[in-house]
Amino acid sequence: MKLFFRLLRAVLGPVLLLKEWLTRPKGVSRVYAEQARIDLLCEKLALYQFKTCPFCIKVRQEMRRLSLNIELRDAQHNPENRQALLEQGGSPKVPCLRITNPDGSSTWMYESKDIIAYLRKQFGRP
Repeated sequence: MKLFFRLLRAVLGPVLLLKEWLTRPKGVSRVYAEQARIDLLCEKLALYQFKTCPFCIKVRQEMRRLSLNIELRDAQHNPENRQALLEQGGSPKVPCLRITNPDGSSTWMYESKDIIAYLRKQFGRP
């Protein structure tokens, strides 16, 4: 059964990545100062993700729409990122947005629809 899902992922993964690339949305155009301010705010964010996860792709597409430069952390092939996600976030589930708060603590947001709603609220496009 495990082999079946690995094979399925191996076949569908490249198709999902091609679809993501072909349907890339055009990003929001901002004046330089505003984009610089947004980029500074994005430094407090990191998206833990798997490259071919459909929910992660959905979040990455929204990041492109909003022109957000959020650090992507591979939790599938990078053991340190997976361990941080498990130990600090509480679950190895992706996508997960780590939000570093002003006091240095972190908030871990797990659902793609919640992540997208948060990004839209913080960075435009209600």
